[in-house]
Amino acid sequence: MSNNNPAVMSREQAQALCDRILRLSQAERAQVNVGSGWTGNTRFAANQMSTSGSVENVGIGMQSWFGARSAVATTNDLSDAGLERTVRSSEALARIAPEDPEDMPLLGAQTYRPVPAFFDPTANCTADERARAAMTALEVTRRAGDLDAAGYIVATAGSNALANTAGLFAYHQATNGSYTLTVRTADGTGSGWASSGHQDWSRMNFAGVSERAIAKARASRNPVAIEPGRYTVILEPQAVGDLVQLMVFAANARNADEGRSAFTREGGGNKIGEQVVDPRITLYSDPQDPDLLGQPFDGSGLPLGRQNWIENGVLRELIYSRYWAQRQNRQPTGGPSTIKMVGGTTTVDQMIAGTERGVLVTRLWYLRQVDPRTILYTGLTRDGTFLVENGRISRSIRNFRFNESPLFMLNNLEALGPTERLSGTEAGGNIVMPAIKVRDFNFTSLSEAV
Repeated sequence: MSNNNPAVMSREQAQALCDRILRLSQAERAQVNVGSGWTGNTRFAANQMSTSGSVENVGIGMQSWFGARSAVATTNDLSDAGLERTVRSSEALARIAPEDPEDMPLLGAQTYRPVPAFFDPTANCTADERARAAMTALEVTRRAGDLDAAGYIVATAGSNALANTAGLFAYHQATNGSYTLTVRTADGTGSGWASSGHQDWSRMNFAGVSERAIAKARASRNPVAIEPGRYTVILEPQAVGDLVQLMVFAANARNADEGRSAFTREGGGNKIGEQVVDPRITLYSDPQDPDLLGQPFDGSGLPLGRQNWIENGVLRELIYSRYWAQRQNRQPTGGPSTIKMVGGTTTVDQMIAGTERGVLVTRLWYLRQVDPRTILYTGLTRDGTFLVENGRISRSIRNFRFNESPLFMLNNLEALGPTERLSGTEAGGNIVMPAIKVRDFNFTSLSEAV
């Protein structure tokens, strides 16, 4: 859709500013990034609205090169003096920077497929609209008397432009809406969480998020402890995304080729072409996918298309930087802006019904790497963890610490659910994941956290 938010630079405005900055350059090579945008946010806690605000900003990053030496200076001062000062600062720093032995020439003009990721209902979202969304939770928790709600609602609209002295110009504009909600019981024993995210504000189900979080809070009261160990586990889409995105971030071709990765082949090289997870798993990035709608270029201006990381369980691609692709005689992939795992048709309710004994997990938290060679992470379950017995949820249970790798997890797959666009992940909102059911998920100890 068209952009009518004045805080978001149009393509013409961004290109004019990029040209204005590059004309100031006295370096051998130069590249400028211009990001503009607006953010409106509403916070609430303890059943009370706490803040509502908006921010508009334009940020400029100027990179200058002399030979293989380069440096970046940044500013949000668009005055002639401010731009001049920033360009000269980047040049002065570049002259004294160490040489980069992996320096690559700038990309010239590229062709990008535009992505329709800008939606007026999000770009024009008002404080009143955000407050009404918050009230879908607050009206219920205030009436209940024994529930406390805390949440964050945000709408963003922005553009990103990239230009250089080799003739490249790239531009993308996008919006995003996000709602995350935590509901705690007054006795401190129960906690429920839910979220929703979409580029189009009008397609977000705020009432549904509130209902899910409130129901989980009530159901998770008075959890009991069960023994840590390996369990059949049903992970809701957010929990799947929390782990699986880490596998894509670890899919670096250089690390694999140099023997520092889970994707290193025994005897040398990488595992492209080998079966690495269950054959039902397909994992890809594609800014054109209507469920994803990501930026169609990476930070260097390299065009991004569909990238099939894993197809039917087989590793098809790794992330190749321009430098490493040149070294290995491969095509560079660019850094992905989206992640999607193809889902199935088994609902969470059906997964529960088909489980004799297992654990239902809402989401994961505080993930930290243990071993990069296996993508092993440790972390905690949070905000609604339940024991499943004889095909139904039997009780709320204490949270666990786990040690698990997404590679191990996806080799123990039992069922795949429909996909859902996530909110609140490290990669932002351009992640789509299904719920999954897996066996032998490794819970190592109990946690006191609610």
